[in-house]
Amino acid sequence: MADFERADFGAGCFWGVEATFRQVPGVVDVACGYEGGHLEKPTYGEVCTGRTGHAEVVQVLYDPAQVSYQRLLEVFFENHDPTTLNSQGPDHGTQYRSVVFYHNAEQKGLAEAEKQRREAGGQYASAVVTAIEPAARFYRAEEYHQRYFELRGISHLCHLGNGKKPGHVAPPITAKQI
Repeated sequence: MADFERADFGAGCFWGVEATFRQVPGVVDVACGYEGGHLEKPTYGEVCTGRTGHAEVVQVLYDPAQVSYQRLLEVFFENHDPTTLNSQGPDHGTQYRSVVFYHNAEQKGLAEAEKQRREAGGQYASAVVTAIEPAARFYRAEEYHQRYFELRGISHLCHLGNGKKPGHVAPPITAKQI
């Protein structure tokens, strides 16, 4: 397990984000949780108030010999709207913010470069507002949040749109494309 690395992403409701990353070859595990706040051991109910400062995130455990961090960044950006501040679809509040929590200088550099590339590309209708922050303590969400869609037989397409201008909009990345 020493060869595996971690990547933490917040892209709105963590259920669909978790389901998307589980499809990526080279991803070993994905956990739903909370990160970036000030309260220790927050609960879902507390995070939902928006007062703890936490974001709903997924922590991705991956094998860098099979999938690059760069590829994980691409999946992250293509499968949510990085142009909406503190909201994704019907979910609003700082807990639903778009954020990359980096674990080392390499992840930070790649995340900043990917954000800059997307901002400069002219494909988005608005500015990319994704925050890039050092990893904070990750709190695993309650067990009923883990594999939520998978265990209920629900499609993981809860994130609709990715903030791109007409003509640049691509459907979310599927397992066949990964």
